Amino acid sequence: MRSLNWLDENDRRPSVLWLRNQLQKSCTFHHPYLEQTLWGCKFPNPLGLAAGFDKDGIAARIWSDFGFGFTELGTVTLHPQAGNPQPRLFRLPLDQAALNRMGFNNQGAEAMARRLRGRGGGGDDGDKMNAITDRPSSFIPLGINLGKSKITPLEAAVEDYLGSFRLLKELGDYFVVNVSSPNTPGLRSLQATEQLEPILAALQQENQGQKPLLVKIAPDLEWEAIGAILDLAQTHRLAGIIATNTTIRRDHLKTQTIAATGKLVTEEAGGISGAPLRERSTEIIRFIYRQTHGTLPIIGVGGIFTAEDAWEKITAGAHLVQVYTGWIYEGPWMVKRILKELVEKLEEHRLNRIADAVGLGIKEES
Repeated sequence: MRSLNWLDENDRRPSVLWLRNQLQKSCTFHHPYLEQTLWGCKFPNPLGLAAGFDKDGIAARIWSDFGFGFTELGTVTLHPQAGNPQPRLFRLPLDQAALNRMGFNNQGAEAMARRLRGRGGGGDDGDKMNAITDRPSSFIPLGINLGKSKITPLEAAVEDYLGSFRLLKELGDYFVVNVSSPNTPGLRSLQATEQLEPILAALQQENQGQKPLLVKIAPDLEWEAIGAILDLAQTHRLAGIIATNTTIRRDHLKTQTIAATGKLVTEEAGGISGAPLRERSTEIIRFIYRQTHGTLPIIGVGGIFTAEDAWEKITAGAHLVQVYTGWIYEGPWMVKRILKELVEKLEEHRLNRIADAVGLGIKEES
């Protein structure tokens, strides 16, 4: 991340331009079949980088070089916070999973806003870089994931989310209300409709329909609770749902002990991401698509390692998909491989638009 931040800040230097060009040649893949427009934004492909990787937007202009069709910054909170004590991130190779309890470590919404508005350039002439708001049309859509500050009591959550949104609302293409991380005490209780409703109402009042607003949900919710959130989403005219965040379940894991701590995985706090989440997140995507008859766009995330994984979520009803843990395990060329194979799948099904594949599996059932 330090290296990517340096590239981001110095992308007028000839050497950096050359390096980024090499990165693009190596990692990117473009095809018209993969393009779609959603919420007025053009997505060059449906595969994005999930929130949690670039928490402070320090490499916001670099992610397209790795082939991503969009990126989601954050989670960012109103107040800067250090996050949970280390160690707080662990690989579970036997399960192709990660366990994290980062705790929304970030520099705060004001710092992110300052960074995205513009920064000192790295060119020899020292000129200022263009602000993110003035980025060229080729720049991929930018989401911003908003969380509640740990020091903010639950009863003050509305003002906390609202404060972050006010600082950042001109700088993102879409925004996500994160009420589903297991690593901030009490945060998941905000998924309850009586807690979530005032947050969504306040944000949409401030928003006035200018920016797409989504909510990110946990995979551990019961169907009834998900249904209640969908009702709220439609009442407050949300732009979509992100399904899903990490899971607190530990069953079916092959990993018994975390080597770095010597403790049983069942004794370690945090959320599990990666392959163990794949099936459940896809089930939830399918449920949302059916419940809303495909009218509420879904970003699917959880356990994507291959084109087959991505295709499964898209045909279950996801317009867009995101990766995090899969990218850690598979490396930066995973994006190019998945995109190439998605085009092959479209051709197999005689489709020439990725949008036509959304919910295809459910449509074929009915």
